[in-house]
Amino acid sequence: MSGATDSGCTVFIVDDDEPMRDSLALMLGLLGYRAASFASAEAFLEAYQEKWTGCVVADLKLPGKSGIELQAEMRERGSHLPFVIITAHGGVSSARAAFQADAVDFLEKPFEEADLRAAIEKGLEKELGRVQREAADCEDALKLAKLTHREREVLELAGKGLHAKEIARELGISPRTVEVHKASVMGKLGARNVAELVRFALVKENRP
Repeated sequence: MSGATDSGCTVFIVDDDEPMRDSLALMLGLLGYRAASFASAEAFLEAYQEKWTGCVVADLKLPGKSGIELQAEMRERGSHLPFVIITAHGGVSSARAAFQADAVDFLEKPFEEADLRAAIEKGLEKELGRVQREAADCEDALKLAKLTHREREVLELAGKGLHAKEIARELGISPRTVEVHKASVMGKLGARNVAELVRFALVKENRP
């Protein structure tokens, strides 16, 4: 996948089979991916940091928590790391549970290297999309924070489709002053047209 190997993402391998961990880490390294290995779900959870980005490849059968239980706990913690579940003891019920927990794929050992690579790339593509959306949301929030209280009022009313004269009546100011505030808002937000102004108004409306 374009950009996957230089994105800062890591493939986290969680498997109690040391030869399997080493084999997967070697394969991923040769493909240009950054990899980190853990012998159990508990070891992964102990090391986990919220800033981590990437994809988790977890064995279904692990000492302690299973791969699916690890996935469930990560979701409870608010993590959106994509999971690929691998197993030598697969079954319909296990696969169903994995996909219900939003696993990217469920692969039975022995699997083809190409299948695992495709699953990991799918997971990383999903992760990169999430990271980019969060970065865009953060950028929008920083832009909105630059607005004055009056500019926020003008943005909110403009986002509802009100014209300068209507906004002026609502706020008790002159239409000319509204236009001045509106120009300032568009400059601070980098909005090129009314449609982009409406988008920012919706972002503001949906922020807590």
